[in-house]
Amino acid sequence: MPIPVTTRFAPSPTGRLHLGHAYSCVLAHDYARQRGGRFLLRIEDIDPGRARPEYVAGIIEDLRWLGLSWDGEVTFQSRRLPVYAEALERLKAMGLLYPCFCTRSEIAAEIAASAAAPHGPDGPLYPGTCRNLSPETRQRRCAAGPHAWRLDVTSALARTGPLYWEDGDTEVPAEPEAFGDVVLARKDAPTSYHLAVTIDDAAQGVTDVVRGRDLYAATDIHRLLQALLGLPTPHYRHHDLLTDGEGRRLAKRSGAPTLAGLRDAGADPGALVADLRAGRLPAGYCTA
Repeated sequence: MPIPVTTRFAPSPTGRLHLGHAYSCVLAHDYARQRGGRFLLRIEDIDPGRARPEYVAGIIEDLRWLGLSWDGEVTFQSRRLPVYAEALERLKAMGLLYPCFCTRSEIAAEIAASAAAPHGPDGPLYPGTCRNLSPETRQRRCAAGPHAWRLDVTSALARTGPLYWEDGDTEVPAEPEAFGDVVLARKDAPTSYHLAVTIDDAAQGVTDVVRGRDLYAATDIHRLLQALLGLPTPHYRHHDLLTDGEGRRLAKRSGAPTLAGLRDAGADPGALVADLRAGRLPAGYCTA
């Protein structure tokens, strides 16, 4: 029996949803519904410093206003921390994680002192300061205070060999080394976006990840984690981002119109969804 198409919308409750979120949600929703599949809602609330209950309520309110429904109960990542911890322990047992004691300022200073610090999709790469600490030093410093856990990407790739994933109908070679040794658990958060999203997509049976082009490069890290943890690889479908009249990506930091603001201004949700499905935005905006 064929596996039903399953997509998901997975916002972080760190602010109100805007038009860019709505566009991605509509595409993921419609992709599943048009194929008789399932559409899931997952709240990625693993950032204790920024996630807010009122934003969770706002996400639910906004999606209902748009007329978008999801299947089953909402999944909250904050309730799945033991699952992520177990995955971290598996990676530690493989010898692929190492504790990192560097502060952001220390990393920035070391990068600034380098004549040619390598850069990746997220900016300058971690210089590997803690990668080669002795076991004794690691044990002593772990006992002394909080620390992050980084994935030794070079060692991980030596274990998996070359990896690939599919974006639409295109096979893409994974290049996770471009990110350097990514953090999988922070000092102030027991898991990272990369680890949690990879585990949850597998656990929820997501067959197709419909998301914005801004997350295209991150898929390389997700593919590596899938290979290391023996998880299935969904099909990825990265869509173009919505931009404003000056070609800037719609984002919270650039003042993108929120759905709550549009609702308060009397916008028609049915017309708004119809515009998004047609690749149109309210006057003054255009698609990338």
